[in-house]
Amino acid sequence: MKFKTVALLPMKAHSARVSGKNFRNFAGKPLFQWILDGLLEVKDIDAVVINTDAREILAENGLVDGYADGRVIIRDRKPEICGDFVSMNLVLADDIAAIEADSYAMTHTTNPLLSGATINEALQQYRSAVASGKADSLFTVNKIQTRFYREDGSAINHDPDNLIRTQDLEPWFEENSNLYIFNRESFAKTEARIGEKPMMFETPPMESLDIDDQPQWDQAEAVALYQRNKL
Repeated sequence: MKFKTVALLPMKAHSARVSGKNFRNFAGKPLFQWILDGLLEVKDIDAVVINTDAREILAENGLVDGYADGRVIIRDRKPEICGDFVSMNLVLADDIAAIEADSYAMTHTTNPLLSGATINEALQQYRSAVASGKADSLFTVNKIQTRFYREDGSAINHDPDNLIRTQDLEPWFEENSNLYIFNRESFAKTEARIGEKPMMFETPPMESLDIDDQPQWDQAEAVALYQRNKL
């Protein structure tokens, strides 16, 4: 079967800096459930593929193959692509080889606040850019306008003797790992989720928090609880 759009959500049992974070309770539900719920909100996503070495742990948390009326597909990660130092592109290549689709949207469990609405908007902009030949892939970014320095204290993007407002500085864009959208052809050219002609998509700051360590977990969970209490 060929899908129009497939979301790729890789998930492993071990986490180096926050133990078991993918399955740990985050503001009331397992961390993985946050981004999964966001993906399932997007009607244009036909299936969510979870490449994992933790099928049993997922089952303990109520997630099994065929979840959400069959939209969730769980794939057991091959031993040769397991481990903390395996390139994510190898995991993605394995999914792309097994699951045929017109486009792939890849994200992480560590982006719990990324909303379905933002994912949908990125997908629509990607499709428009591909159709017009302006891009072959998309990746999300944070727009930053602040003063940067090198380790030796020398200025990078501004003149300390001629200060201008930070909002007037040239913007820099940080890859935030929230979302990547690509197709089989663009991936084949670079063997990576970012193709030869990518476009950047700026995500809302409150949705862009990425969890790599405990302080980032605490920050993201505080935001999640605040947003929930506002409703």
